[in-house]
Amino acid sequence: MYGDLAAKLIQDSKRTQSLDVLPAYQADLVNSIIREIRDLQRDVKILLDQQGPNFRASQDRRVSCAIFVLQICMRRNKRCLLAYHNLRARRLETLVWSGFETKSIGSEGDSGVALSDRPSVASAWHPDEEEYFRGYGDVLAELKGEWTDIDLTGSMEPPRDLFIDVRVLKDAGEIQTEYGLITLTKNNQFYVRQGDVERLIQQGYIQKLH
Repeated sequence: MYGDLAAKLIQDSKRTQSLDVLPAYQADLVNSIIREIRDLQRDVKILLDQQGPNFRASQDRRVSCAIFVLQICMRRNKRCLLAYHNLRARRLETLVWSGFETKSIGSEGDSGVALSDRPSVASAWHPDEEEYFRGYGDVLAELKGEWTDIDLTGSMEPPRDLFIDVRVLKDAGEIQTEYGLITLTKNNQFYVRQGDVERLIQQGYIQKLH
């Protein structure tokens, strides 16, 4: 039945919206929908060729209705494909803004990319998604280069406290703060200005203590 594959793709998109991970790209399903669109285009062409170059919709309502249904099916499939890819693109952009780094793109063993895991493996992504991620990151880096005194990837919520207690989850070397150098060694705790370590919190190097 035409449209069933596109419905499955939309169901996957709906599931993605409720997950904290980016599921594996549905390459087989997407390719099947594209083939279905091409089959629909072929059927429309066959019908039009049978009627000749001077065919008018009013001449044969049966043929006109068949062509109309085929075109509606094609349009629906295309809209479903666009919705699916738009959702994944917006999720990738969210990863860029949150400081996600793909240090192991192409590795095996991950079924999804957690929004909260930084760094993580992006093996669930389509190669075009990897390229889009890198390109969007380059654009963001260029934008941030014009505003060096502002952290554009910082939280949109104003901090409740200027200074916070943090614990180092993994070694991150030395960082320069307004009050001097701090060596971030795993399991050490510090009382620091939130603005100095907010990016490291986003990347998973530091944990904020409540």
